Amino acid sequence: MITYCARYAEEGGFDLPALIPQVYLHYDPYTRKSGKQSGALYRQRMDFLLLAPDRSRIVIEVDGAQHYGRPNPPDEHGKVTWTAVPRLYAEMVAEDRRLRLAGYEIYRFGGWELSEPGGRRLLEDFFTSLLARHQKPTL
Repeated sequence: MITYCARYAEEGGFDLPALIPQVYLHYDPYTRKSGKQSGALYRQRMDFLLLAPDRSRIVIEVDGAQHYGRPNPPDEHGKVTWTAVPRLYAEMVAEDRRLRLAGYEIYRFGGWELSEPGGRRLLEDFFTSLLARHQKPTL
C-alpha cells in the first residue's frame, strides 16, 4: 500500500486509480446473525482491489504460509514451522478460477518475496507494468 501510494506524490499521481484494501466481494449480513460466521463468506475477502481506468477489476493478494499450510507446534526455541496442506492450496486456486470467470484479474505475491531486499523494487516495477497495461482507452 505504501509503495503504491508513493505514486500519488508524482506528477499526475492524483489521476491514478485507488488501491482499496480489505475488500469483500460479497458480504451477507444473515450469516453474521446466524452466529456461524463473521458475515463475510469464505474466501470472499480480497487483500487489495484496484479498479483500473480501462474498467478492469484487479485483485492483488499477498499470501503468507496460512494460505497453503498449517502451523506446527513451536520447537524448543519457540520457532513455528508450517506444513503444506494440498487441500488449502486447491481451495485457493479454485477460488482464483471462479473470480477469473467472474471477470477479475488476480495477481498473487508470496509474503516472503515482498520481505526480501528487492521487495519494494519488485512492487514498483509491477505497478508500473500493470498501470501501463490498463490505461484508459482513447476514443
